[in-house]
Amino acid sequence: MPGTPSAIRRRCAGAAVAAVALATALSGCTTYDTQSPRSARNAAAKKAGADPSAAALPAGAVDCREAKCIALTFDAGPSEHTPALLKVLDEKKVRVTFFLLGHNHVDKYPDLVAQMGRNGNVLGNHTWTHRRLTDLEPAEIRTELDRLNTAVEKLTGERPTLMRPPQGRTNKEVAKISKELGLSLVLWNDTASDYATTDSALIHKRILKDAHRDGIILLHDLYKGTVPAVPGIIDSLRAEGYTLVTVPELMAPAKPEPGKIYKP
Repeated sequence: MPGTPSAIRRRCAGAAVAAVALATALSGCTTYDTQSPRSARNAAAKKAGADPSAAALPAGAVDCREAKCIALTFDAGPSEHTPALLKVLDEKKVRVTFFLLGHNHVDKYPDLVAQMGRNGNVLGNHTWTHRRLTDLEPAEIRTELDRLNTAVEKLTGERPTLMRPPQGRTNKEVAKISKELGLSLVLWNDTASDYATTDSALIHKRILKDAHRDGIILLHDLYKGTVPAVPGIIDSLRAEGYTLVTVPELMAPAKPEPGKIYKP
């Protein structure tokens, strides 16, 4: 299940893009434009000069133009550990973004999906079977994304509008199909490689090491060491002055645009 940053490296020198990402040698040197949450907010603020409504925040949203925000996200749920995670989030009063996986997750724990979407949490798309989208034909990409969205809509009444590509691998074709399906792509800057360790203290340490304002944290609640690390991660981030938010809150008043790739 890993969605590791090693799958994307910035190596393609000289590319005239806002940010350059490179898939591993399996996919070749693939570049694509990305936008940071901060730059999305700045663009919305600039637009507000002509359209004041562009600066409006959703009701109850944190204003990350003022607060020191960071987004906590979880991939590949639901899992047997999700109820414990939801209890922690409820007790800590934290809203997060879940990128749901279909096969053996949404279809195995359907009753958890609606619970995950409560209390202000946001449900996103992590494909149906976790195949690398950059290895697939267009019709297969569409099936991976649309099948998950349809399943979530059936369970919750709403279709996800955010998507995290497995292993962070994306390209222009993936972005094009995502746009057609109304999905914005969300990458990350901070992860603990929790698929490779059960050491909760190490997971905590790794997350705090790379945390920064307007960052996006990637964890997986299906791994044994992750959920026990979450209370301490939340407490430590708050002690450093962070406000934990969802991905849409991090970007507000900008709204995620379908087909656009966001990365801190």
